[in-house]
Amino acid sequence: MVFLLLSVCCSVAVSVLLKVARRRSWEVALLVALNYPTAAFTLWLVARPSLPDAAVWREGWWLFAALGVLLPSVFIVMGRAVQAAGIVRADAAQRLALVIPLVSAFVLFREQLSPWSLVGIGLVFAALFCLLAYGEAKESQRASWLLVGVWAGYGVIDVLLKALSQQAKVTSLLLVTFVLAGALMAGYVCWRRVRVSAAACAAGVLLGVLNVGNIVFYIKAHTAMKENPSVVFAGMNVGVIALGTLVGAGFFGERLLLRHVAGLVLAVAAIGCLTWARLSAGAA
Repeated sequence: MVFLLLSVCCSVAVSVLLKVARRRSWEVALLVALNYPTAAFTLWLVARPSLPDAAVWREGWWLFAALGVLLPSVFIVMGRAVQAAGIVRADAAQRLALVIPLVSAFVLFREQLSPWSLVGIGLVFAALFCLLAYGEAKESQRASWLLVGVWAGYGVIDVLLKALSQQAKVTSLLLVTFVLAGALMAGYVCWRRVRVSAAACAAGVLLGVLNVGNIVFYIKAHTAMKENPSVVFAGMNVGVIALGTLVGAGFFGERLLLRHVAGLVLAVAAIGCLTWARLSAGAA
């Protein structure tokens, strides 16, 4: 349970750091650009992966190429969503993205769709409707589209990571993905001539450490509680939404409308239903 709590804290800390970036006028693109070489170096330091052979390159090139482009792109969208919509709604949108890989499992891999899965999927879209609802203000409309980008982007990334996990030398391909993402973001930062500061560079390095910490602690939580993967799955998603709500409202004074609170409740209920569906399928 300690590893799970650490993973939740790292995930929410990423959103907090992105929120602080706006207040300090740090360029999110610079933080993201520095995040990936830090993540790559940390991964190499911990796992020491070997370079993939020719066969692995041929079979997996499209995966690390797609992830290399999507990971930094969605990260930037997440940063802007945190700034425009707040930590609470951005974290909730990211966690609700779980419905996309779930639906892909039914559509692409012909898994059986249970009644609890149907209820959970319905609740996900109800939660999204509440969380993304906006009024007439252009800023609110922009925030809603950014949240849609977070939801769809992380959902597609989850599907690609699932496909990546089925490849040989997963760690090596993940390292290549980080390097590619870092190279693309470095080119983007140079092209835009982003203003560089020591504080922003330090924040970018910290962002990379938090990202790797989130992944490592999440894997360790699954290892420590291998008999109860559903507990890890539900604990991670609900924990991020709960802690993100406390941090966003308590430390940043984010104002939640009644429909947003309803969306958070529906999101927790949806995650519970989807988790129960997986648990029931495993016990069958």
